[in-house]
Amino acid sequence: MPHIFDMLLAVFDRAALMLICLFFLTRTPLFRKLLHKENESHTPLELAAVTAIFSLFAIFGTLSGINVEGSLINVRTIAIMSGGILFGPWVGIITGLISGTHRFLIDIHGPTSIPCLITSITAGFLSGYINKKVKKALHWKVGIIAGMLCETLTMVLILLMARPFSLGLDIVMNIAAPLILGASSIGLIVLLVQSVEDEKEVIAARQARLALDIANKTLPYFRNIDGRNIEGRNINAESLASICRIIREDIDADAVAITDTKNILAYVGVGADEYNIGHESLSEMTKATLESGEITVRNNDEMDRTPQIHSLIIIPLWEKGEVTGSLKIYYCDPHRITYSLKVMAIGLSQIMSTQMEVSRTEQLREMANKAEMRALQSKINPHFLFNALNAISSSIRARPDVARQLIINLSRYLRYNLELNDELIDLRKELHQIQDYIAIEQARFGSKLTVIYDIDDDISVKIPSLLIQPLVENAIVHGIQKCSGKGVVVISVKHQAEGIKVSVKDTGHGINQETIDRVARNEMPGNKIGLLNVHHRVSLLYGQGLTIRRLEPGTDISFVITHAPAKVTAAIQSQIA
Repeated sequence: MPHIFDMLLAVFDRAALMLICLFFLTRTPLFRKLLHKENESHTPLELAAVTAIFSLFAIFGTLSGINVEGSLINVRTIAIMSGGILFGPWVGIITGLISGTHRFLIDIHGPTSIPCLITSITAGFLSGYINKKVKKALHWKVGIIAGMLCETLTMVLILLMARPFSLGLDIVMNIAAPLILGASSIGLIVLLVQSVEDEKEVIAARQARLALDIANKTLPYFRNIDGRNIEGRNINAESLASICRIIREDIDADAVAITDTKNILAYVGVGADEYNIGHESLSEMTKATLESGEITVRNNDEMDRTPQIHSLIIIPLWEKGEVTGSLKIYYCDPHRITYSLKVMAIGLSQIMSTQMEVSRTEQLREMANKAEMRALQSKINPHFLFNALNAISSSIRARPDVARQLIINLSRYLRYNLELNDELIDLRKELHQIQDYIAIEQARFGSKLTVIYDIDDDISVKIPSLLIQPLVENAIVHGIQKCSGKGVVVISVKHQAEGIKVSVKDTGHGINQETIDRVARNEMPGNKIGLLNVHHRVSLLYGQGLTIRRLEPGTDISFVITHAPAKVTAAIQSQIA
């Protein structure tokens, strides 16, 4: 029994030596790079290198084995199984063939040479099967069982092939326990290497967090839309330079650049003086990256313009399925583009691509809102102007004071419309404009139109311009004008618990249900562009659009100006700016 125990210690001793060698290998960048790759992505050269390593381990295991009556106590099977389980069938099978053939050739006529050859090849195939078919979390457990089965197979083959049988039985009695129990070392080796391999998940999580931190810092610059147009997005060169600066500082790069599909738009860091930003044509390498849509990595190159730079990565930026630019990261030292940096850069480029696309979408929406707003602001109904001038003309002789006042009302009304900007205005200024508009309409309608103002005295709030006037115009033109009798319009601005309620109510013709439904669906209700415009803007600003009710008779249209804190008010201003 002590003899068997000594041999078991010898097996573990050699397995421990293999474990130590593998540990130091896992500390080297090239081997770690292999571990961080999926098996399917390994190149033939990489597989050949790994196969050579484990074949050497297996051959060393054979050469360092303890001779027991013509047999060898060794760790060859441990090396074969470990290589195949970790790196796939090709490594396992070829390692098994090489080491099994070596074991056969060094002792062709030995009693265990053929059994060891057969077992070595079997171990290679079995390890490859485990790699492909068994869950990764179970590799170490199944590897131990498979290793023990292979050693058991060796014992069975020795009993069947060794002559005389008594020799085979004696060999098996001495070596079976150490070899079968020693196969447990396979689990330790697999767990060690997998622990390094699993580091890529931790690295990916850490780099993803770094990418998100950078994205949060750069987001305000993507929202800067004051500047030159770049690939359909108004993001100025200063903002792009700030984005590059943030990326460079956070990942400790020597230089960072952003391009579109034609020019370098921003370059910060080493060699910046060599480039004419905004007009510099792209390098052939960058053009190739943009055309292929594939990431380019150069770890030991020398740039033409900046010979001090030796490492770079070029990542395409995508928008709606098309490459619209690239993010370029440079280092002066060679071999600085590591797996972790690549993971971070890919994540960052994806976030940047999304930010650019969102920025463009927001810009297009704001442009549409502004265009609609400008159209509404500049829209002075020719019929209204014609009727206003007629009312003034008919009053000049009979009521010159009224004509004079109407001219003042009209001039103020026109000036208000022409001088509007995108800033928030006091609600009372909007009400003054409405009073000028109503004064002109009352001169035309006479006693047919009565307007009642029900406004709290202490109202003080800022709103976007032309938020109430279109509702009043809608009440007069589409409500009162279509009635044969007299009509009343009530303009109400009252405090409520949830905010300030603005209501325009008329006793006119009454809005039809189809118009109410179309506004609720954000569809253009006939020619009522003002009504839909107000509904859109109120929804955007205060979270809920217009409330439209048909009365008997008439129509009631209202909305609530919510009490927004300062930061929400700032956000509202940015939305309409």
